[in-house]
Amino acid sequence: MLVVYRFAVSEGEADTFSRDAEGALGALASCDGYLRGGLGRAVDDFSDGDDTAWMLWTEWNGVGSYRRALSNFQVKMATPLLSRALPEASGFEVLAECEPGAEPVRTDSDRTADPDEARREAAR
Repeated sequence: MLVVYRFAVSEGEADTFSRDAEGALGALASCDGYLRGGLGRAVDDFSDGDDTAWMLWTEWNGVGSYRRALSNFQVKMATPLLSRALPEASGFEVLAECEPGAEPVRTDSDRTADPDEARREAAR
């Protein structure tokens, strides 16, 4: 599972934001099921304002691990930063991957039409 949070950050708050985002990334990294993550800033600016796009991304071994991580105390302390994310979808299931020079490999979806089954999985 891939989670992407995007933020609009002014140049004046970039240093504070990056420190807070690194703290949030460290909190998420301490949770079971975390695989890897990072923080990045857009290299191109397409906005009319003074804000720059930033991205905090994490990869998890499953949606249940990510959802359980959101209950972690350290992650909850990072919630003020995460609540600044742009209001858009942030969690994505990975449906294909490709190693350098290889062909893409498809993955079956873990999604279910049964919400009770999804709740049971998240509670594990």
